[in-house]
Amino acid sequence: MLSAPTVLAIFSMLALSSLAVFWAKRVKLPHTVFLVLMGIGLGVLAEIPFFEFFREFNLTPELLFFLLLPTLIFESAYSMKARRLVEDTKIVLLLSILSLLVSTAVIGTLLYGVLALLGLTVPLTITLLFGALISATDPVAVLALFKEYGAPRRLSLIFEGESLFNDATSVALFFVVLEVVLFGYHGFETVGMGVLSFTVMMVGGVLFGALMGGIFSKLVGLTRENPTASITLTIVLAHATFIASEMISSHLHIGDFEVRLSSIIATTVASLIMGNYGRPKIHPKAEEFVEGLWGQFAFMANSLIFILIGILFVDVPWTNPIILMAIGATILIVAFARSVSIYPVVGVFNFFSKKEDRVPRSWQHLLSWGSLRGALAVTMVLMIPADLSIPGWTVASVTPHEFILALTVGCIFATLFIKATTIQSMMRKLHLDELTEIEKIEQVEATALIHHEVSERLKQYTSRGYISEEIAAKLLKDHSTEYEKASKMVSELSGKTKDNLSLRALRMYAIGIEKKYLKELYHYNEVNERVFRRINGKLTLQLEAIERGELEPDMSMHTDGKDIFEMLAFWIKGITNPLTATEKIQDEYMYYRAQTIISRKVLKTLSSIDEESARSIFTQDALTHVLGLYEKFKTQSDKKMSSTFEANTEICADVAYKLALSGVSKIEETVLEEIYEQEFVTPKLFLAMQEEFKK
Repeated sequence: MLSAPTVLAIFSMLALSSLAVFWAKRVKLPHTVFLVLMGIGLGVLAEIPFFEFFREFNLTPELLFFLLLPTLIFESAYSMKARRLVEDTKIVLLLSILSLLVSTAVIGTLLYGVLALLGLTVPLTITLLFGALISATDPVAVLALFKEYGAPRRLSLIFEGESLFNDATSVALFFVVLEVVLFGYHGFETVGMGVLSFTVMMVGGVLFGALMGGIFSKLVGLTRENPTASITLTIVLAHATFIASEMISSHLHIGDFEVRLSSIIATTVASLIMGNYGRPKIHPKAEEFVEGLWGQFAFMANSLIFILIGILFVDVPWTNPIILMAIGATILIVAFARSVSIYPVVGVFNFFSKKEDRVPRSWQHLLSWGSLRGALAVTMVLMIPADLSIPGWTVASVTPHEFILALTVGCIFATLFIKATTIQSMMRKLHLDELTEIEKIEQVEATALIHHEVSERLKQYTSRGYISEEIAAKLLKDHSTEYEKASKMVSELSGKTKDNLSLRALRMYAIGIEKKYLKELYHYNEVNERVFRRINGKLTLQLEAIERGELEPDMSMHTDGKDIFEMLAFWIKGITNPLTATEKIQDEYMYYRAQTIISRKVLKTLSSIDEESARSIFTQDALTHVLGLYEKFKTQSDKKMSSTFEANTEICADVAYKLALSGVSKIEETVLEEIYEQEFVTPKLFLAMQEEFKK
């Protein structure tokens, strides 16, 4: 029940978690670890009458499962690139399914045996239940550390993919084992029904998630011109998918078989579709806000979870020596099981994989050590009935629920206070925080570019009287020195490497410029969604090829089959709503027009840097090559646009006129926003004029 003390507790925790961001940096602790410490402090403080309101807000299965967990899943899956996930599908699925099953089996059997040696009679079903819930890794804490300390991008994606999908595997397996605990084991029938339930949960979750993701992507497209509606739909998608999956699971039966869908898998798939296929449908003004909003939601959810875990820690019977022995043994067993579930599985994967696809040994060490536990484990513990009774249970005068809770909290604390605090030193020891060769040259080129731009702006500000000549001279000297230092490093790095890294970096920069202006054209309706996706796919393929060192990528390719959601949507549209001949011509004209424009933008951006400085920043050969390349692109696109127009004059003239109107609308919108910011018009008038110009 929501009460004033509960609300006060929630907002007090959020306020403290915000301050903890700064406090954690001062004491050099990961934010999540500091939040748990803060939670312990609040748990102790709550014993004082004035602060007892902190006990009014507790972790409950409903709070975690229906509000906080969908938030964390959506934020993580929405930001994940499906293309890169497809590239590593095999290793992600192996880690999220096979590794989790191995971990569960190892923990269940070893813990059963070790507890028996300690004189504790705990059924194998209980230790397997614990193995299922503790084997799922928590991506939030460790990925924040990966990002902060600079882990390789592919390693971060593998870990995040494993964490997302093994959450679903863990919950599905947990429910199967919980059924055995509650209703007993009946031989082959129990095993068969367990396998069937597990399969239905996973497959059903994927299908339902794809359906919800597709429906909401369509809805977001229909509300594109209203950013508020688009943002609201993403919030609804995350929680509606999760809750609808649970409702279907509680009501859908085929005979005596209860059909359960994995709500985590469904939400993950729906979020992936929205973040990859649905993202371009969101208005550009709303897209950045959506990412910021979900980042904020995830921060708040994560903060509450880890503070409440800290408070939960206070309630664990730490003074009981039997519980302490069991927790100590469990921590060691869980760490060992993680190693067993990583090295052999990855070893088999590497044996059957190409050299470039293999997972390095140093990455395996980090995958094994960086397996933190958190929200999901606590969620599943709280879903175990508090009144669960086991015949003959006499362990340490606690209930089975309390016993499993103590083991879970102990393992979470061990991973947070031992593993999380040592990840940075491990990454440094394994040299995983080092910049790649291409990143090194990108860094010095970006540094040189920044100092050059600052110097140019300082000269402009001085000539306009914004800055005195004396101050400007001092600042110019400092930035000129840094610019020369960075330019010298560009030359040195380019000379040391066999690959032309400066050319690769400049090509990637140029493609980034193309993507930026393509997005702007789409924003102002100067390309439609089909053309935007086609060109964006082409640029993405070129960028990935150049990142791999291929300086001559296939310029005719627009897809390579890794954009699975794009392909699925294209196939469905091809059947339900195929393009007419006129639409194909319109798209062709729009395509070449956009290619011409973005090529010109690249040339203009690079040419805006004076020739001498540009050669110092990017090297002369790289600059000459890229400028020549984009001159060629512009000429070819312009020629094809003209030939398309001449062959289909009436159709293309109509498109050209509509595009010109879009350009005029862009100017109107920009000027109106500027005069509104200058308070030339009132808010009421601004909204009225917006609607008028949209007509």
